Amino acid sequence: MTQNSGPGTASIPFVVRGQVSEGVSHTSYGAPGGARAALDLNDLVWPGSVPLPLTSVPVNEIVELLAEVGDWVRRDPDGVLACALAGLIEISGASRPLAERSYAELWHYFSADLSRFQLEQELGGQDVLDGWRPVAAPGGTSSFVRAFPARMVHVLAGNAPGVAAISIVRSALVKGASLLKMASNDLFTAPALLRAVSAVAPGHPLEQSLSAVYWRGGDEAVESVLMRPQFFDKLIVWGGADAVRGVARYVTPGLEVVSFDPKTSISFIGKEAFADGADLRAIAAAAATDATLHNQDACTASRFQFVEGTLEDVDRFCAVLVQELGVERPKAAAKSAAVPQDLRDEIAALRHLAPYYRVWGAPDGTGLVVRSEEPVSFYPTGRVVNVVAVSGPKDVLEHINAATQTVGIYPERLRAELRDQLCSAGVQRVTGLGHAGDTMIGLPHDGFYPLSRMVRWAKDES
Repeated sequence: MTQNSGPGTASIPFVVRGQVSEGVSHTSYGAPGGARAALDLNDLVWPGSVPLPLTSVPVNEIVELLAEVGDWVRRDPDGVLACALAGLIEISGASRPLAERSYAELWHYFSADLSRFQLEQELGGQDVLDGWRPVAAPGGTSSFVRAFPARMVHVLAGNAPGVAAISIVRSALVKGASLLKMASNDLFTAPALLRAVSAVAPGHPLEQSLSAVYWRGGDEAVESVLMRPQFFDKLIVWGGADAVRGVARYVTPGLEVVSFDPKTSISFIGKEAFADGADLRAIAAAAATDATLHNQDACTASRFQFVEGTLEDVDRFCAVLVQELGVERPKAAAKSAAVPQDLRDEIAALRHLAPYYRVWGAPDGTGLVVRSEEPVSFYPTGRVVNVVAVSGPKDVLEHINAATQTVGIYPERLRAELRDQLCSAGVQRVTGLGHAGDTMIGLPHDGFYPLSRMVRWAKDES
């Protein structure tokens, strides 16, 4: 595969069941006209006629092995992760500080405690993977259920390296076999993690259960062959609407889509932010932390912030917020990509519509705030935040739906008051302001438990 877009060049390995294909020159991602590397599609599927490699491996062994992989990733004794990180920065154009911090956290996803927490929360324990779980039904009859491993294609998103780690761990915990379709803006993390698996356990069924390759999204020569129920049971898709629609067209009986849909997150800041003694700077810093997550590429990034107060108070908040948007944080660089030109033109026009709109900041990626009394019609990106002045929480409810993922709330007391109304309206997650990025693996993700969706449930009924 050769792609052209920018000055960088790197060799990007494909990993298929532990076998590494190197030596193909890959230039920067994302350009049209790139030649697709030859893929042997026969090597990318697991026959349905034989048990998957991990089927008879005890879950405890898998959990312990994942922990060893995490330790290897943390130490990186062969420099595999360091090389992948360098490629991600140079070729994909990732922010160096943000990419370095993301890579430094990758090993955490493999921890034994986190794996066991996921199994307990999402499946009720690991026994249902290792054998048949008895179920006492009404009337005194007994039945049994078991979760069987599935064959999966994971269409990964490239906005955060942790997506690859999460996908690998989830697949392993449910004893699945997974083909990881890498994102064009992260062709490095998944192969590096699979090489870690091979370094720790060469020839182990876990190594034989994972592959990572790339093809251009929508390539029918690949997708129309692979995405069939005779080859795979589940299509796990992350990313934007185009990615979801591209995969959804292959849905057919026997082939299920599990979609981490594109979402938009918001914040609600109560009038207490302007009370005597309140630290408006700290509140704005928390709001900026949520707004800039992964340089505003994450679904958890708060693009719309509803602030309760007078226009004068809300404008004071905006003036502080725009300063905080340009601060480097653990999950954000000090600057994002510049605001796209069409959006820049639209925002420039709003500057002439005061006092109905007010604009603070610059469109250079350091932070820009648009204050309005209704949410703007455009999608904020390029470190743009739309602050909406409201008179109370009820004004927020009419602007949320099933596409609203996270709501960060200030002050803390409002969370318990609002969570039922928010979640009934479609919100999937509420948290404290400033903590939108502190997601806990093992709790519901986008409104469902992923592990439960990534297995095939069977029953033995009396």
